[in-house]
Amino acid sequence: MAKEMRMYGGQAVIEGVMMRGEKACTLAVRAPDGSIVVETNPLATFYRSRILKLPFLRGMFGIWDSLVLGMRAITSSAQIQVGEEEQLEGAPMVITMVFSLAFAIGLFFLLPVGLSYLAERVLGLASWTSNLLEGLIRLGLLIGYIWAISFIPDIRRVFAYHGAEHKTINAYEAGAPLTVESITKHTRLHARCGTAFLLTVVILSVLLFSTFGPLPLLPRLLSRILLLPVLAAVAYEYIRFTARQQDNAWARILIAPNLALQRMTTFEPEPDMIEVALKAFTTMREAEAGDSTDK
Repeated sequence: MAKEMRMYGGQAVIEGVMMRGEKACTLAVRAPDGSIVVETNPLATFYRSRILKLPFLRGMFGIWDSLVLGMRAITSSAQIQVGEEEQLEGAPMVITMVFSLAFAIGLFFLLPVGLSYLAERVLGLASWTSNLLEGLIRLGLLIGYIWAISFIPDIRRVFAYHGAEHKTINAYEAGAPLTVESITKHTRLHARCGTAFLLTVVILSVLLFSTFGPLPLLPRLLSRILLLPVLAAVAYEYIRFTARQQDNAWARILIAPNLALQRMTTFEPEPDMIEVALKAFTTMREAEAGDSTDK
């Protein structure tokens, strides 16, 4: 029986791509001199423990893991561009991550609560209408934020590398030759994507919070924060499930909104961007194949 194809993931960074496997993580970045700088690090065996394969639990841990690896990859790619070798580790990285998370939660979860609560008080809206308005504001903020930053030249290049990452993984999953020319022909959209995850979290929040009854402002804010890990875990499982079922028509209908939003977070990459993504992917796979614990 043929071995099941692994579900690899990745992330676009500054002038590069990070590819994550089951046992190794590789960052490839185009340096200012035109060369490709590659960094490969093994993943701890704890990441492959059975307990972390349990549904929902794996989602919450996997999201945190992705945040840590992603933050390290972004800071490393920035340091390569400016020629610095010092890594962001320990307390500085934790502080940066906490600040970034706090900003995201405040903008996309707490601000909509405050605005909808104000509308409820001023306009006399029913609680379910206020909760629905909250969800629509949250969705509008997410789409508006992505649309706005896509006009920043540096962000557009990151989004192009995002497209290169998707094209590379799509080529691998299609069994196509892993060459720049072959990868170019594949779509820049992918069902398992951080953009899809974010949109799913927001849509689930609309469905969940719309069922809540009237709450004072503080309990309402706390409920959004406390239930966010639950929403994230459910969204993680939803993305995995629909991605595996995308050959079915009903799954393609469910995936369609996620792919539509990805048109804003991915751009068609240049060949040299695909070369960087391919380098990250092949180096990561070579590192995993060379792992003596591979079975």
